[in-house]
Amino acid sequence: MAEVKRQTKPPIIEVKDFDFYYNGGSKKVLKDINMKIKEKTVTAFIGPSGCGKSTLLRSINRMNDLVPNIVVDGELFFNEKNIYDPGVDVTRLRTDIGMVFQKANPFPMSIFDNVAFGPRSQGIKDKKILNEIVEDALKKSALWEDVKDNMKDSALGLSGGQQQRLCIARAIAMRPKVLLMDEPTSALDPIATLKVEELILKLCEEYTIVIVTHSMAQATRISDYTAFFLQGELIEYDKTKKIFTNPKSKKTEDYISGRFG
Repeated sequence: MAEVKRQTKPPIIEVKDFDFYYNGGSKKVLKDINMKIKEKTVTAFIGPSGCGKSTLLRSINRMNDLVPNIVVDGELFFNEKNIYDPGVDVTRLRTDIGMVFQKANPFPMSIFDNVAFGPRSQGIKDKKILNEIVEDALKKSALWEDVKDNMKDSALGLSGGQQQRLCIARAIAMRPKVLLMDEPTSALDPIATLKVEELILKLCEEYTIVIVTHSMAQATRISDYTAFFLQGELIEYDKTKKIFTNPKSKKTEDYISGRFG
């Protein structure tokens, strides 16, 4: 009997021979990056400050396009399409690949209007549909019970941890496939951090999550895969457990054991 070949699903994100430069090409910050990210997993980017991890994260939805004089070489695929091809709709890309920043940045408007902002900008005006989208996003970001009776209150009145979960809700309301998170808990206290980590573990049932973190403990708690960067190079990329218990590279071992960085 002929052997049945198992169909392996292509990665949702694939980075191929990717180089990135600032200052019109004079400052190289990413060198020949190659990696594949599986759908509905949490991938942590770790490494010392200035190693290129946030630059790569922001390359995945072309947020770096907002920086003048950048140069990109190589390919970066989302759902098997190179996002740096001419003619790519960057607005659409950033809808599919949402972003949560280091510092919570709610808009100076009501809690409801913060979450409804994206769907409204896409032309959704029906109040019933907007209500459903907002409620769903707030439930998924574990914020609904906190705010359901105060939806008209200013988002700026929420605590830091609540504001960060609101920003996650705002990204979810756009119905993305991927969520990028750039050190989303670095400004939060331990209790708020724990809530966001619990949220990430739940969200990965539905979304692919890529997170930059300076906390190796956080990477071990929430990620399936970990990528270690050093001076613009991807030193090692594997299952998180393997990276932290049996790394291949001496550089990785030195970093996670606190010998440098």
